[in-house]
Amino acid sequence: MRTRTIVVGLVSAAILAVLAFAIIPQLLKPKPPDYWPTQGWRESTPEEQGFDSAKLAEGLQAIQNGDIAIDSLLAIRDGRVILDAYFYPYDGSTAHDLASVTKSVMTTLIGIAVGQGKLELDQPMVSFFPDRTIANLDERKQRITVRHLVSNLNGLESGCLAGDRPTIAAMMAQPDWVQAALDRKMVQEPGTAFCYDSPGMHLLSAILQEAAGMTALEFAQQYLFAPLNIQGAIWDADPQGTTRGWGDLHLKPREAAKLGYLFLHQGVWEGKQIVPAKWVAEATKSQTKTGGDDDYGYGWWISEISYGAHGRGGQRVFVVPSLDAVVVTTGGGFEYDDIDPYLTGALVDTEEALPPNPEGVAKLDQIVAALAQGPAPQPVEALPEMAGLVSGKTYIFAPNALDLETIRIEFDDPGEAVVHVTTEKSQQKRTWVTGLDGTYHRLPSGEASRGRWVDPQTFTFELYDVDTQTYTATFEDDRIVIESLELGVKIEGTQETLDG
Repeated sequence: MRTRTIVVGLVSAAILAVLAFAIIPQLLKPKPPDYWPTQGWRESTPEEQGFDSAKLAEGLQAIQNGDIAIDSLLAIRDGRVILDAYFYPYDGSTAHDLASVTKSVMTTLIGIAVGQGKLELDQPMVSFFPDRTIANLDERKQRITVRHLVSNLNGLESGCLAGDRPTIAAMMAQPDWVQAALDRKMVQEPGTAFCYDSPGMHLLSAILQEAAGMTALEFAQQYLFAPLNIQGAIWDADPQGTTRGWGDLHLKPREAAKLGYLFLHQGVWEGKQIVPAKWVAEATKSQTKTGGDDDYGYGWWISEISYGAHGRGGQRVFVVPSLDAVVVTTGGGFEYDDIDPYLTGALVDTEEALPPNPEGVAKLDQIVAALAQGPAPQPVEALPEMAGLVSGKTYIFAPNALDLETIRIEFDDPGEAVVHVTTEKSQQKRTWVTGLDGTYHRLPSGEASRGRWVDPQTFTFELYDVDTQTYTATFEDDRIVIESLELGVKIEGTQETLDG
């Protein structure tokens, strides 16, 4: 039987079809792959996979015109890429910060370790830290297990989803992040209440390191990334060298899609069971209600017809078994409801290929190419005298709302500036190469920046990462005033002197 559909929404990943008819049984599971994308993804036209290329083109154009902060949109059906679009300044050539998509990877590593017998799901959390003195160690904390951590049911004091970023900041303000995560008070009996908790995911990284004798990144490289030929992963660590279990994994979209494809095929890759099938089944079914539209499994968000890895800013890896589809998006701060309407109706037939549409494909290719193109470089105006006076000078700040400890801006190159910052609480050092020609200049890690002098004393610059932040730096004598335009915060620093 042939099933034609009327798509009334492409939910959360620009491809989740709400079918006008019931999903027939043979669509519930993807068919066995005829190849594995270890060395790269095969491609097909949208029409070959039941999509209308002209409608996809119209949707992409509308997304661009709507000034939506999306960085990339990758859609794969039947193992074929049908759409791979990048939005300036991101071009897909560098790994993108996946934010809390990392949590789904972290729990997957736990699943692999469970399958290897290195740890058990119902093993107590505290048993992995015999050499640590843990504060607030009551009976409830002693009952926290690995299972509670992977399902965000640990009961520890946390801001949960609404206050996750302040919760992370509080952990990172301490010298030992694992210790800070362990020392928190208990507020619930473990296993009773869902609370999205990033420090709890960081504890999973520490647990894996204790159980496997290697960091989570090293474990991932050996047992997950290498079999899938995922290369160029960037994954930061805490001050003690423990991989950040809650976030900051960077992958290219096409590499991230391999993780979705692995789960789509029950943890098998090239005939080998990379992730235990039992873990995939348990991780991608509802383990708890969240109070929102989606339930939660083991690090994955669960809906009626899909499951996904979610990260702030628009990072997503979605798996839709009924459509044999994987969708990856990255962004700088957008909601999926912003893009769903523009792609409504692109999926026309779930079983049969559509007639070839070379004109539609050509239009789609043209728009995809245009999306990645930034503005042409502009002539760089002569720098003001102030640029020479402040270039290379370090400015220091008292504790402040921007967590900025020092900043140093170098104007040695007429075409770009280099911004160096250190933060106090999170103890980070960041460097941004800032284009002065109207274009973003990019680092190998993917971050990019552009800036300009708006008057003889004020330099403004945009920093692009998971989202874009705009700052102004106003110089006067030995002082600098930094303002965050998004946060509406101003802070003042003074020039570092030779005697400190």
